[in-house]
Amino acid sequence: MPLFKRKKTQQRQLDRLDWRAYQERLRRQYMPTRHDRVHHRKYSGLVLALAVLLLGVAYWVLANGPEEEKQPPARQAAAPAADTNALVKKSDVRILLGSTPLVNLKEHVLQVTFDGHPYRVTTSLNLDLQQYLLKHMDRVNSRYIGIVAMEPDTGRILTLAGFNKIDPEQDPCLTADYPAASLFKIVTAAAAVEKKGYRAGTRLKFNGYKHTLYKRQLTDKTNRYTNSISFKDAFAQSVNPVFGKIGALYLEPRALEVFGDAFGFNRTVNFELPWPTSHLEVDDDSYRRAEIASGFNRQTTLSPLHGAVIVSAVVNGGTPVEPTLVDRITDDAGKPVYETRPRFMNAAVSAHTAEVLRQLMTATVTSGTARKIFRGHRRSKVLSRLTLGGKTGSIFNRAHDARFDWYVGYANEKKGHEKMVVAVVVAHEEYIGIRAGQYARMAIEHYFKDYFARQKENGEDSSG
Repeated sequence: MPLFKRKKTQQRQLDRLDWRAYQERLRRQYMPTRHDRVHHRKYSGLVLALAVLLLGVAYWVLANGPEEEKQPPARQAAAPAADTNALVKKSDVRILLGSTPLVNLKEHVLQVTFDGHPYRVTTSLNLDLQQYLLKHMDRVNSRYIGIVAMEPDTGRILTLAGFNKIDPEQDPCLTADYPAASLFKIVTAAAAVEKKGYRAGTRLKFNGYKHTLYKRQLTDKTNRYTNSISFKDAFAQSVNPVFGKIGALYLEPRALEVFGDAFGFNRTVNFELPWPTSHLEVDDDSYRRAEIASGFNRQTTLSPLHGAVIVSAVVNGGTPVEPTLVDRITDDAGKPVYETRPRFMNAAVSAHTAEVLRQLMTATVTSGTARKIFRGHRRSKVLSRLTLGGKTGSIFNRAHDARFDWYVGYANEKKGHEKMVVAVVVAHEEYIGIRAGQYARMAIEHYFKDYFARQKENGEDSSG
């Protein structure tokens, strides 16, 4: 290897070590009681062999052990068993499930056979919510639809609903090759707050139109046509030249890559199903960094599930949650083989940065690009009881025959603890049907309407 390439590689390794040390400090400062994520093993063949052996031993031990009943984990309660004490780890559940399709499920419990033994798999899905969304999907005007709803404090997936007109066997919720578009402004905003000290009210300047990105817009020259805008409004209105200038002029060249990594790009996140990684590639060209920072490109890609994980970091004070779809697995005798518990990734940003991001995402709903979608939310019997925040994004594919439409966001109960994050992608064809934000609103209203009704029946209603 040439000397200059060797030095560049060594410097990148040192940069990554510095970032990992920074993440570890954040994790200890803000989330001292949460465990680090489980790392994947490097050799898949060894994992498979160990998993088969482990399941065989587990079955024999449980089949011959004393009788003992355990209840499924409940929301807001301590998990019954840590992954480290379970007979099967979360990473091994992928092997047990194999090719079992779990998108658009109509049953809460599945029967799976592995190595000749039957197992009962209990999912975290809210089937009422999932069936409601599937019933209202616009399959005429859409090429792809992927809707993920998740509890940000536990990672439990409530909805995994998808439609793929091109390949019905491919799950749009887990597909990671959809252009991220302006959703990446969340990452850019986080970097600007952490590295440059931006606040919601920080004033920024730009020339030209809000939604274009020309090289002549990426300068600090001012004239009588220069516009001034707050950081909050630039995010809420998705102003490309503002975020392009942040990426090209104000942040260090590697900041986008570092913060993208912190939010889960180019990384394998532990999950019970095969889940491709989202793609991010940053080079030294300043205009290229401007495109990435503003989401004005098709090379940065994302899946709806990853979108929900990114929003969970905003809700959780800077720490992304690991998603989970399986609550519990038991053998044919009813003995537990696997029980999940909340697990978290390393802190992506500080609690202060997460708070600023929540302010930006709230402005998106109240006065930004999602304002029309959530029109009347203050008068709604359901939405008025929630704190809402989100981010939109849209971009055509290369052939210009489909337009990707994104919405990611959160809904937190104002006088309670219930929370939900949602991520939706829709690829519209010739005509625009139901927008991604509309699906998100439908999911939030339906879920919390049912939740508030159950609270009232149980005498736990806090609306008064």
